[in-house]
Amino acid sequence: MKAIFPGSFDPFTVGHEALVQRSLKLFDEVIVAVGHNSEKKYMFDINTRVEIIKSVFKNNHQINVISYSGLTIDLCRSLDTFFLIRGLRTASDFEFERAIGQINKQLEPKIETVFMLIAPEHSAVSSSAVRDILKNNGDASLFLPSNIPHL
Repeated sequence: MKAIFPGSFDPFTVGHEALVQRSLKLFDEVIVAVGHNSEKKYMFDINTRVEIIKSVFKNNHQINVISYSGLTIDLCRSLDTFFLIRGLRTASDFEFERAIGQINKQLEPKIETVFMLIAPEHSAVSSSAVRDILKNNGDASLFLPSNIPHL
């Protein structure tokens, strides 16, 4: 059984990495799907984000990394995979993800969203905070996977 972990991953953090690893306890394969939203301004282009995540999991054949644009449910349909993994750090994350999960379920009844709590040591880590550190020439290494190229 496989699942999709969709997100912008700008950048991919230790929290994302840990969630993917933990997801393998539930699923045989995890597809990290790096989304492109033309409305968003990214720090790293989509190809760079994909390559960074591929480098993190280069020795794990159970994890695949792809890019996509458009609706996540359309990606699910094209891959014939209807489990979505979403990480929750806070109550506001839950409310946001619940709403999206319910919309996805209405649009595609086969969709199941699996919510996983972020490990306590990663609950304060967010891509936006890491971007801010990087933009201001700070050391974000504590919040990034150890085997990624220097950002």
